[in-house]
Amino acid sequence: MTDSEKLDRLLMQMQGLKENVQGMQENVQGLKEDVQGLREDVQNLQKKTDILDIRVTKVELTLENEISVNIRRVAERHLDLLRNLHECVKLASDIKSKQEIQDIFIATYNNKLKML
Repeated sequence: MTDSEKLDRLLMQMQGLKENVQGMQENVQGLKEDVQGLREDVQNLQKKTDILDIRVTKVELTLENEISVNIRRVAERHLDLLRNLHECVKLASDIKSKQEIQDIFIATYNNKLKML
């Protein structure tokens, strides 16, 4: 093999290497673009996560400051109403007892009046 043939062969190999390097550069450029896209996606996700975090905090505060307080108020009113109901039932029972005694007295006096 002559020097010229060797040089031609070496030149062909170098061109092949050059094409491979260009292909690798294109791949690296594509990877850079992909990484940039991923960075943008991560930033968008971070923004959405921050927004969700704020919304969850607001919901937690609403639960803690409003709903819990209102539930406590309802429970307290329920206890008051329950006490009132028990008092009313006791009063109704007392009234019924007195009415029964009065009915007995009235019946007794009615019978005495009929006998007279």
